[in-house]
Amino acid sequence: MAVSVQLTHVTKAFDTTIAVNDVSLNIERGEFFFLLGPSGCGKSTFLRIVAGFYKPDTGELRFDDTVVNNVPPHQRNTGMVFQNYALWPHMSVAENIEYGLTLRKLGKSERDEKITRALEMVQMVDYHDRAVNTLSGGQQQRIALARALVIEPSVLLLDEPISNLDAALRQQMRDEIKQIHDRTNITMFYVTHDQVDALSMADRMAIMQDGVVIQVGTPREVYQFPKNAFVASFVGETNFIAGKVQHTSNGSATIETPVGTLHSETIYHALSEGTPVQCSIRPEALIVNNNQNDANHAENTITAKITAVNYLGRIEEYQLVAADVPLKAVHYNPGIETKKPGDTVQLAIAAEAIIPLPD
Repeated sequence: MAVSVQLTHVTKAFDTTIAVNDVSLNIERGEFFFLLGPSGCGKSTFLRIVAGFYKPDTGELRFDDTVVNNVPPHQRNTGMVFQNYALWPHMSVAENIEYGLTLRKLGKSERDEKITRALEMVQMVDYHDRAVNTLSGGQQQRIALARALVIEPSVLLLDEPISNLDAALRQQMRDEIKQIHDRTNITMFYVTHDQVDALSMADRMAIMQDGVVIQVGTPREVYQFPKNAFVASFVGETNFIAGKVQHTSNGSATIETPVGTLHSETIYHALSEGTPVQCSIRPEALIVNNNQNDANHAENTITAKITAVNYLGRIEEYQLVAADVPLKAVHYNPGIETKKPGDTVQLAIAAEAIIPLPD
């Protein structure tokens, strides 16, 4: 049965390095929750605290209403999927999956039934008797997932489980893991540095930096309303234009910048006249127009020069510069006509797409 996971003021240090610094976080029962952050931010330590491999130096960890700080890993009923799969190469697929069931002293018929069900979940029934070391990376990752699921864990912990796969397999595994969560309603806690994993699968996500949780929210909330410049740049790509607030009124602001005066209608930080800000503008929000007449209908207009064009099939990326400020724009479904390096263009930006963040 799925459980909720609650951390209250949890800290974990190694010698003088604080890996997790006074973190409080609630993961709801049955939630697919992501912890996202750069390498070295403390997210894997966080995961291992939940698994029971590390004990918090201070603070409290609860599964539902039970404090589990001193409960060893094998008594927490958690399943774990590692980045490097951690399968036993001398065992068959079925033997790898069976291992946790054997430790739980289940009968042979019950073990066989659960193994078959787990293999069905990951679409690997035909590989029951295959040697693990004959499988591809994607197949091994499915077996690692089946081994974690077969014990019917209360919490499934995933530590960058698909980072070693190629792009096509990564997308396939994202879809399969999400489908498994939807079918089983297990509480899943997924650690990654990959924003695409988090944005495409998470119910909610936490952004971690230097051992501290910076922001928690749905993928849409975090992407559209980042708490600071770090979150804006880490979760998706963005452009930053430095400026100073001239005027604020009823959730809108006028900001003086090197590329001209910008008007924003996405104000959710405390800003006052004279406040330095970084205006975050997503590449897809920069609309590249051919002429001034098209741009005049926009709430904000910037004149820029294209420095590079990258054609990627369904999208075309433009590298630009405006008043010495580097910018990036994305054009979806480009046709045969294309813009060229050296072209001067007008960039149209909606007021709600400009997000001023405290500098």
